[in-house]
Amino acid sequence: QVQLQESGGGSVQAEDSLKLSCVASEITYMKCWAWFRQAPGKERERVATIFNNVNTDYTDSAKGRFTISKDNAKLTLYLQMNNLKPEDTAMYYCAAGTRCYSAFDAFAYRGQGTQVTVSS
Repeated sequence: QVQLQESGGGSVQAEDSLKLSCVASEITYMKCWAWFRQAPGKERERVATIFNNVNTDYTDSAKGRFTISKDNAKLTLYLQMNNLKPEDTAMYYCAAGTRCYSAFDAFAYRGQGTQVTVSS
């Protein structure tokens, strides 16, 4: 069973940047890798996806500020987050699956999350 481990979260000020990482425990041939987030009292939402290591997609609030990327040699997925806002505060999760599902639970492999807190 592939394990995914996120890191890189923390507490920052608005307009700061953070880079999240998600390391896989072994090689996996899942085509779609994704970042989700869940704020307190809200549903988990899909933030960004990368499909076949090339095709990326972002939720509207992340466009122009977040960048998803993947380093296959390091088995690592990244999420570069710039110009962070208080509304970005959430637990961030990574996931890997055969397709870019809308639901986190549909992905074959899912991480435990890393907390991002943005203060104004």
